[in-house]
Amino acid sequence: MRERDLGSTIADAQQRVNAALKSLPKGYSINWTGEFENQVRATKRLGQVVPLSLAAIFVILFILFGNVKDAGLVLLNVPFALIGGILALHVTGMNFGISAGVGFIALFGICVQNGVILISVFNTNRRNKMPIDTAIREGVQTRIRPVIMTALMAAIGLLPAAVSTGIGSETQKPLAIVVIGGLITATILTLLVFPIIYRMFYRQNVAHTPRNPLVEV
Repeated sequence: MRERDLGSTIADAQQRVNAALKSLPKGYSINWTGEFENQVRATKRLGQVVPLSLAAIFVILFILFGNVKDAGLVLLNVPFALIGGILALHVTGMNFGISAGVGFIALFGICVQNGVILISVFNTNRRNKMPIDTAIREGVQTRIRPVIMTALMAAIGLLPAAVSTGIGSETQKPLAIVVIGGLITATILTLLVFPIIYRMFYRQNVAHTPRNPLVEV
């Protein structure tokens, strides 16, 4: 197990056992249980929860904005966080596990929140008859502080867990590292790249004025 993840270690062990034991006597069987069994069960459950969470987020965003385009744009923030989370695991030499997977789910919520903040102010500025370029520029300038503060507070809160080495750190450390790394790239790319993507999506429909989801039905 040293410097290896549990999944690859057990896969190697299974391969060697299967090669050594071609057949078993009647009434005997081999089962891989314990921590590995729990990981397989948790991974399967995680694979079910993540798509359902993203689908639920998309439905809520669609209800909020009233159109598929803005809801989809907000979800484009998710890969921004994945980049940082994966890089953080690679740089620190941590293996991906259930704890890290939970950290990625937590990142989804922060990224969606930042996307909603920016798109809301972009649409508000456009409803105020601003040109799209001005609406985007003014929107980023007015929302840069809340976006950075959200990421900064979350990162500071998880920093002790990310550098911990005591009992239980093997569980909390991957989650903290994933969240901190994802917040760094998500914040930077959300403020720099996301406005460009928004402009690309609406460049063919510059004259369109988005409706106010809180007023119009």
